[in-house]
Amino acid sequence: MNVLLIGDDGKVLEAVIDKLNKSNHRIYWLTGRKGKNHSHKRVFETYNFLYTDSNVKDIIESVRPDVVLFMGAYDTNFDWRYDGHSEAVRYTTSMVNILSAYAMFRRGRFIYLSSQEVYDGSYANDVMEDTAVSVRGFKAPAVSQGEALCENYRIQGIDTIILRVDQIYHVPKKEQKDGSRCFEMCVEAMKTGKIAANGKKSFSMLYLNDAVELIYKVMEAEHPMQSCYHISSMDEINEMQLAELIKEKMGSGITVVDQSVGENQRLVLDGRRYKEEFGQKIFTNYDKGVDQVVQYIKRHSDSFVKAADVGGNWSGRLWHNAKVIFRSLLPFIESIICFIPFFMLNNRAVGSQYFGKLDFYLLYVLLFAIIHGQHLAIFSALLAGLGYCFRQSYGTSGYEVLLDYNTYVWMAQLFIVGMAVGYLRDRLRQLHEDKEEEIQYLHEKLEGIAEINNSNVRIKQNFEEQLVNQRDSLGKIYDITSRLEKYGPEEVLFYAAQMLAKLMDSKDVAVYTVANENYARLFSATSADARRLGYSIEYTAIEEMYNELKEGRVYINKTMTEKLPVFASAIYSEGEMQLILMVWGIPWRRMTLAEANRLTIIGTLIQSATVRASRYLDSLRNQRYVEGTNVLNEEAFSHLTSAFFEAREQGLTECALVEIMTGYQSQGQAAAILHDSIRPTDYLGVLENGQLYALLSNTDSEGAMRVRERFQRLGYDSLIKEAVV
Repeated sequence: MNVLLIGDDGKVLEAVIDKLNKSNHRIYWLTGRKGKNHSHKRVFETYNFLYTDSNVKDIIESVRPDVVLFMGAYDTNFDWRYDGHSEAVRYTTSMVNILSAYAMFRRGRFIYLSSQEVYDGSYANDVMEDTAVSVRGFKAPAVSQGEALCENYRIQGIDTIILRVDQIYHVPKKEQKDGSRCFEMCVEAMKTGKIAANGKKSFSMLYLNDAVELIYKVMEAEHPMQSCYHISSMDEINEMQLAELIKEKMGSGITVVDQSVGENQRLVLDGRRYKEEFGQKIFTNYDKGVDQVVQYIKRHSDSFVKAADVGGNWSGRLWHNAKVIFRSLLPFIESIICFIPFFMLNNRAVGSQYFGKLDFYLLYVLLFAIIHGQHLAIFSALLAGLGYCFRQSYGTSGYEVLLDYNTYVWMAQLFIVGMAVGYLRDRLRQLHEDKEEEIQYLHEKLEGIAEINNSNVRIKQNFEEQLVNQRDSLGKIYDITSRLEKYGPEEVLFYAAQMLAKLMDSKDVAVYTVANENYARLFSATSADARRLGYSIEYTAIEEMYNELKEGRVYINKTMTEKLPVFASAIYSEGEMQLILMVWGIPWRRMTLAEANRLTIIGTLIQSATVRASRYLDSLRNQRYVEGTNVLNEEAFSHLTSAFFEAREQGLTECALVEIMTGYQSQGQAAAILHDSIRPTDYLGVLENGQLYALLSNTDSEGAMRVRERFQRLGYDSLIKEAVV
C-alpha cells in the first residue's frame, strides 16, 4: 500500500519507516520543513514543504495514499520548550490544513498519533478511551485539539483514527534529548551519580519497537471498529522501581534518592479495547528495554553529558575542568619524565669509547617531534638545552658555558632538527586529517549519489510497472490476448471472457454467440450478474444496443438502463456478426470514449482466436459426426465435454451432461428422434461406453430436468452425469 508519513525526522518516524520498508510498502514523506534537503534512502519520495503550504493538497492527490500517518504528539517539527503559545497556534493551523486537504481526497485512512499527555491528573483505574481529557500547558491542549479535529472530520464521513500512545522510551540518538522519564533518569545518573525518584508517581511505558508494531496493525487493518484506541503495555511501574532498575544496569557508583512526597499520582492507559480487536504482544519488557537505553548512554556519555553540567554543581565542574587540563598537560609531563633517563644516558655516554659521539639529546628531541609534533619538539629542545648546559657546567663556570659559541651552535641545530621534524609530522597529520575529511565528504557524496540513484531506479521501475500494467498499454493487451492461442478450439470462447474481464477491469463479462439473425446464445460468463440477460436473447429487439452494433460501433449504456450492459461490442467475420461481448460492473466515471476504444482494440485482437474457435466448433457439428447421423464421434465429443466441464469449474459457464438410454435402437435412430427436443447450441455424441449422450450448454439442473422430461415423453429414459465419463 501507499503510505504518506507526515512529520519531521526522529526516532519514532525512523522506526515506522523501518517497519513499513520491511513490509514492502511504498513510503512517501512530508517533512514539514521547507528549504532543507531532507531525504531517506528507504523513502520512495520526500516532500520538503510546510504543513501550511497550499501544495499539501496536491501532494496528497499525487500520492493517493492508502494510509496517512501524522506523527502528531511525536512530531519533532514542534519545539514546545520555549515559545509554547506560538507552537500551539502553528500546530493547530497545520492540522487544519492537512485534514482539510485530506478531506478533499476522501480515500484511505488518516491516523493521528496522540499521547498520554492529554490526561493531566491522577487516575485510580486505567484510563479508557472515552475518559474526558484533562489538559494544561501548551502541548497537551494542542494535541487534544488535533484529536477533536479528527473526530469532527470522522463525523463528516472521513476515515480518521486516533491512537493515544502511552509513554514511549527508546535508545536515543546521539546529542538529541529524549523526553522520556527513563532517559532523564539515565542522564541524571551520569551527571550527578544520583537518581532522584518519587515512589508515589506510577505510570506505564512502551518500548519504541513494540509501539510501532502495534501502530502498524491499525495501519494494515481493513475495517477498524473504533475511532480511538489506547496503545499501552498496561505494565505499571513507579519512579522508585525504574530508578532501581537503572541503578542495577549502570553498576556501582549510582545512588537512588527517595523523594516520595505528596499524594499518589497514577496514569496508565487502558489498552484492552485495542488488545481485544487486534491482539497484542509485548516483545521488550522493562528489564530488557532499560538495559538497552542505559548501555547506549554509557557508551556515548560525551554526546549527552556536557562539560558545563558534569557533576551538577561547581565542584563537579571544577573536577571535570581539572581533568581536561590534565589531559592537555599530559604530553608535557611525559616529556619531562622521559627527559630524566635521556639526561642520565647522556652523562654516562660522555667519554665512552662506543657511545661518546652519540647525541642522546638529539634522539630525545626527535622522539617527541615524531610522536607529538612541533610544540613538543620545541619544549623537548628547551629541556635538552638546559640539560646540556647543566652538564657542561660540571668542569667550567656557567658564565663560560653561556659565552661558548659551540653551545649556541649545538642548541641551534637541535631546535632546527626538532622543529623541522615536528613541522613535517604536523603537516603529515594535517594531510591525513584532510584526507580523512575528504574521504568522509566523498563517502557522504557517494551515499547521496547512491540514494539519488536508488530513488531514480525506484521511480524508473515504478514508471515501467505503470507502463506495463497500464490498461491502455497495447503491449499488455496483446500479451494477454495472445495467450488465447495456447487453448484448444473448444476452450477459446470460455477464456476469452476471462481475458476480457481482466483487461476491462470488470468482474462481470459475458460472451454471446450469434445463433441466427435475431437470437444469440450465452456461451460463457464470469459472474451471475453477467448472466442477467438470460441464456438466450433476441438481440435485435434491444434496439438501442443493436443499432450501435450493426454499425460496427461500441454500445455505451448512457441512459444507465439497469438490465443492459455498460458496454457491448460485436465481432464480425466475413460481414456476419459472430460474437457479442458484453461488460457490466464499470463505474459511470469510466463510461468514456477511451474505454470504448479499449474494448474495440481488445475485441479486434481476440477476434482471430474466437472466430477460429467458432468455425472449428461449427466444423465439429458438420464434419465430425458418426457417419450417417447427427451424433458427434467419441474423440470430438470427449474434447468438447472436457472443455465445458473445465469451464464450469471456473465459473465461466453452466452445462449438463445427460446419458440417454436408447435400448435396442441405434444411436442414429435415437438421435434423429431427439434432434428436435434440443437446442441448436446443444450437442449429441458418444463416449467410451458407446452410450448416447446430450451435452446441454448453459443449462442448470432445473433446465436439464425439463430436457429429460421431453426425452421421457419421446420414450427415452435418461440420467444426469456429474462428471465427464
